[in-house]
Amino acid sequence: MKSRRDFLKTSAALTGGAMLSGLPLAQAAQSLSDDSIKIALIGCGGRGTGAAMQALITPHNVKLVAMADVFRSRLDESYKNLNADDLTDWLGKEGNLKAKIDVPESNKFVGFDAYKQAIALADVVILCTPPGFRPTHFEEAVRQGKQVFMEKPVAVDGPGIRRVLAAAEEAKRQKLNVVVGLQRHYQTVYRKWVDQLQNGAIGDIVASRVYWNMGALWVHPRRPEQNEMQYQLDNWYYFTWLCGDHIVEQHVHNLDVSNWVKNAYPVRAYGSGGRQVRIGKEYGEIFDHHVVEYEYADGSRMFSQCRQIPGTRDSVTEAFHGTNGSAPEPGKIIDKNGTVRMSHDSKNDPNPYQVEHDELFAAIAKGEYKFADAENAAKSTLTAIMGRMATYSGQIIEFDAALNSQIDLMPEKLDWNASPKVLPGADGLYPCAVPGVTKVI
Repeated sequence: MKSRRDFLKTSAALTGGAMLSGLPLAQAAQSLSDDSIKIALIGCGGRGTGAAMQALITPHNVKLVAMADVFRSRLDESYKNLNADDLTDWLGKEGNLKAKIDVPESNKFVGFDAYKQAIALADVVILCTPPGFRPTHFEEAVRQGKQVFMEKPVAVDGPGIRRVLAAAEEAKRQKLNVVVGLQRHYQTVYRKWVDQLQNGAIGDIVASRVYWNMGALWVHPRRPEQNEMQYQLDNWYYFTWLCGDHIVEQHVHNLDVSNWVKNAYPVRAYGSGGRQVRIGKEYGEIFDHHVVEYEYADGSRMFSQCRQIPGTRDSVTEAFHGTNGSAPEPGKIIDKNGTVRMSHDSKNDPNPYQVEHDELFAAIAKGEYKFADAENAAKSTLTAIMGRMATYSGQIIEFDAALNSQIDLMPEKLDWNASPKVLPGADGLYPCAVPGVTKVI
């Protein structure tokens, strides 16, 4: 078994020294002599701050050394929260993490290219920007030979998925650990449930039902000083080039569980969706509901719903139906005679958001290569993207067609004075997809 230092040296060697590229000689030497695992946080919003906190809580010699975001205010707020005196809610006891945070002003990077500088200073990068940026940031992390934790989803369109799949192959070649925040894969109840389902507990699975139905989310009112790029980045959830729509950004969790159980990805999708309630200019271009039927190669179906409408019934879960029984909720299995074969009480299970970091940093500390989550994450993200394509267009969308789509949602240029591809009209409303009219392939 390699030591952590040997492991990181090997990763650097595999990329021709890219791990230390751009560093002054003295700083590069320190990177190999300091035994701490250095972390860079890219994307300092709430999820990024939480992920960094969870990395720092792991029982290993980890240190946050760099931070990057397009907004300085967001970086500063994250830094403040990470350095809070009382982190009892996180630590389970009184205390703070200040001893594990060493981010001088020179290591706080702001702007669209800030990620490159932050990545260069770390052994492990945490990628938590809006998902539209994920392919670019993941590519750069792999190019520099870094271990990676990145949030889901991993792209918003076909071109982005292709880039992630290519970077995932390179990460495997370099033996770089990659963990993706599809945290159900690190959740005890799901691990046990999926294991039994994959081993025939309900026979051949003929149907799955997956849901993420909930109420409203946040909105940040437009400020007079904001230009269009600033406004859309501040309200990233409501623009497809940044979030992929909520079927991609959020519902990917449930879609991924079905793919996991089936050990397969759908071959086609057909569905409906629209904007029933969330129709104001503050809600950008995304839909507020999607209903999609997916088909797997074996003929089985996945029935998918996701909705963000106030006052409606919440339902965030998955269920499976087989030839010999059913699995009506996570942790529960009933055979065809009505006998309960599994009923897992998850109230004392560890927090999966913490487990994914615990297991990643344990592997890195031991010099082990154990995690290659990016390929599955890309294909489950593509499952969600093809669902969006189906609801936006009203057409049947094939998996391969979605993967090979040439429609790139990202702006031609990332700059504060550049324009996104979707802009509001004179009335302030953004153009939205129209089934039967909108082209998605």
